[in-house]
Amino acid sequence: MNLNQVTIPVTDMAAACVFYRKLGMTQIVDTAHYARFRCPQGESTFSLALTSERIENPSVIYFEHEQLDDWVASLISKGIEIAQMPTEQSYLWKEAVVIDPSGNKVKLYWAGDNRLSPPWQVELGPL
Repeated sequence: MNLNQVTIPVTDMAAACVFYRKLGMTQIVDTAHYARFRCPQGESTFSLALTSERIENPSVIYFEHEQLDDWVASLISKGIEIAQMPTEQSYLWKEAVVIDPSGNKVKLYWAGDNRLSPPWQVELGPL
């Protein structure tokens, strides 16, 4: 099994597309109600679905980058507002937070080996 994509709701497709392209994604689908992006590394995609409803999305999207501090500095130079600058977390990830134009929370992070092998790792496997 492989995760193909995650789709989140947005209220302003044009503004959201600009935002995610500034994060470094390549847009591969562009319609009035749906957009899809290819992540810069790997084969994952990320998509947006237009909604006219007020968004209260409790999900948090995470994008990983080894050069997190440099990436955040680059985003600031592109006009992206950083809600939380890169901060070491108790769970051994370094995270920054940005909010997309529709209010979706996006965490930018680097965890290194701790992403898949934290000190408290378990292997329970499928049932």
